[in-house]
Amino acid sequence: MHLSDNALVVLKKRYFKKNAQGQCIEDWDAMIKRVASNISNNDSNLYERFLALLDSGDFLPNSPTLMNAGGDLQQLSACFVLPIEDSMESIFETVKNAALIHKSGGGTGFSFSRLREANARVRSTNGVSSGPISFMKVFNAATDAVKQGGTRRGANMAILNVDHPQIIDFITCKKDPNELNNFNISVGITEDFMKAVIDNEDYNLISPHTGKIAGQLNAPKVFDLIVEMAHKNGEPGIVFLDRINEFNPTPAVGKIESTNPCGEQPLLPNEACNLGSINLSNMVLDNDIDWARLRSVVRDSVDFLDAVIDQSKFPLDQIAEMVRANRKIGLGVMGWADTLFQLKIPYTSQEAIDLAEKVMELIDFEAKTRSMELALQKGSFPNFEKSIYATGELKREAKYYDWVPLINAIQKNGIRNATHTTIAPTGTISMIADTSSGIEPQFSLVYVKSVMDTEKLLYVNKWFEASLEEWNLMTQELLEEVSQTGSLSKIADIPEELLDIFQTAHDISPTWHIRMQAAFQRYTDNAVSKTINFPNYATIEDIREAYLLAYQLGCKGVTVYRDGSRDNQVLSVGSSTTENLSSDHKVAPRQRPEITHGITQRLETGCGHMYVTINTDSQGACEVFIQMGKVGGCASAQLEAIARLSSLALRSSIRMEAIIRQLKGIRCQSPMWYKGKMITSCGDAVGQALENFLSMQTNNNIKSIKILNDPEPPAAILSSEKSIVTMCPDCGSSIEHLEGCLKCPSCGWSKC
Repeated sequence: MHLSDNALVVLKKRYFKKNAQGQCIEDWDAMIKRVASNISNNDSNLYERFLALLDSGDFLPNSPTLMNAGGDLQQLSACFVLPIEDSMESIFETVKNAALIHKSGGGTGFSFSRLREANARVRSTNGVSSGPISFMKVFNAATDAVKQGGTRRGANMAILNVDHPQIIDFITCKKDPNELNNFNISVGITEDFMKAVIDNEDYNLISPHTGKIAGQLNAPKVFDLIVEMAHKNGEPGIVFLDRINEFNPTPAVGKIESTNPCGEQPLLPNEACNLGSINLSNMVLDNDIDWARLRSVVRDSVDFLDAVIDQSKFPLDQIAEMVRANRKIGLGVMGWADTLFQLKIPYTSQEAIDLAEKVMELIDFEAKTRSMELALQKGSFPNFEKSIYATGELKREAKYYDWVPLINAIQKNGIRNATHTTIAPTGTISMIADTSSGIEPQFSLVYVKSVMDTEKLLYVNKWFEASLEEWNLMTQELLEEVSQTGSLSKIADIPEELLDIFQTAHDISPTWHIRMQAAFQRYTDNAVSKTINFPNYATIEDIREAYLLAYQLGCKGVTVYRDGSRDNQVLSVGSSTTENLSSDHKVAPRQRPEITHGITQRLETGCGHMYVTINTDSQGACEVFIQMGKVGGCASAQLEAIARLSSLALRSSIRMEAIIRQLKGIRCQSPMWYKGKMITSCGDAVGQALENFLSMQTNNNIKSIKILNDPEPPAAILSSEKSIVTMCPDCGSSIEHLEGCLKCPSCGWSKC
């Protein structure tokens, strides 16, 4: 496979094996040979097939398989769900197990719905419960602790059923951006609740430890609160749990209560799943899908993913037992937007929706056919007799294929895997394959790539570039103009055909985002990872309508994101501020005025008395000064560096919350208690001082100082001419928000 420059950057940084000095000891050939050899378990025929499959770029497995196959860890799955029962023993056993999974590179999902509400009586201690939200904070802190010894922070999903007595607290638990930042949260929605929303009725809250009615809430008002919070910062998402369990392949084994962190993989408690994605942009031949090639790739991919189960080592015995009893795999796709570019089909068209259904039906049909053949060779998954396959209850709408004979054959012959299809995030593997992520539209047609500290290159989507050449429109000036927004929509004199075909995420209305998600969901066993993008000026009602449409069209869950609504989106770019930007979307700090006003705080640290001064100008907090007793030398230089960088960030309109998060929790060898709080280092003390300052501004509502860190920008700037730029913490390039994750297209950094 030809590797792009971006692919090589990602592979060298995150995938190739390294020696003790951190030097790469693998290249592409060595990596795929390692993976193919391990997954084939030394079967020469399988080895050659798997090696060819990987090297073609037609299919790639999830990242843990590429990273860990053939290594000491041998943990090959990305998705886990752990149970939490209503006891202290279960809660902290799960905390421990989650830490082991995070250490091995996996993400975890939990349902907190079994935990009794806050202040409910605990008979064994004659006390009261602290409730699910408090225990979520315990899990969040544990995730941070594991991160300190690992290479990246673990990702979590928390789900609480909509009928839990503390559902209001859960919906609003991430109102403070500093809280629970290692969690994605989703509300578990029932059919009864949605019916009550539509009929404008109240619904019952059920206490989980007694099963009795604990109160009532008005369903439309609860739904509106979910929508309001999602409008504010993209969370909570919603997961239609009853609908998920309607398609649960093994209902006699257990009820699905949660999903993995990005929501596309519903799993039973103590279950894991390994995923992989087909590169659809490789499947185009003569202005059509190469259906024969796609069919062949599906069959090889199913063989590969099934073999991964046998080669996997799991961090917990109970997970290994459950995985091998159900043998779930999740085959999905990437490169959908690039496929449509090649076929010259607009994303926002019925033709694209119809093709999505046809492609996914073939993948699902062929995957189940191959899984049945594997069952004849190797046996069905052990829980087959407890499954919908044994009873003939598999539900599929026959649109392009005749499903009845296949369902009957499966009932007779068995099937190897309980699930077969999942549309997962493909953040870094799609960069390796040099194609678009999952089923998402392209986020940008042109973006700026940082090559050296001072050298910048324009990276152009290859299909867009080919079309510009075809239309004799390729100029450096045009590319630079497109790089400012990533889109053609604001460029003059562009042919209508190109405007229709080369749409990007923010050119596409939420309705079409949801219709595309629903099209792929119709033939997907598990769920679909997809972000419904909204412009910054979208209203609460816009998001409410999107949630309702997702329910009506059969989606299993939905994640929305209003551009710029989270605090790590730091810069508003438009006609009034473009003079502060270079062509690579970097921001220049505003000038310090002659006179500033501020406050000084004293804090006690393990190194001595610290005084932190925070000054403001007419636009908000603008500078930080730090003084500590008679300290000198390196310590003094480090404090000055913290102050200078914090000042630079504030004058660059970075939200204070983001700076606080970077500083708080840094540890040194001399922690110190001060006024009931632990100050873990001098850096932590500065973070706490900034947090105190922010709290004073909020609580005192000081009118004379305007802070730029307001979570809601003034209505005057919410125009369609504005876009929001997020900065990558690794390379400083702009970041995309898609598939429920943040992703840097320049260096491969990602966060879900």
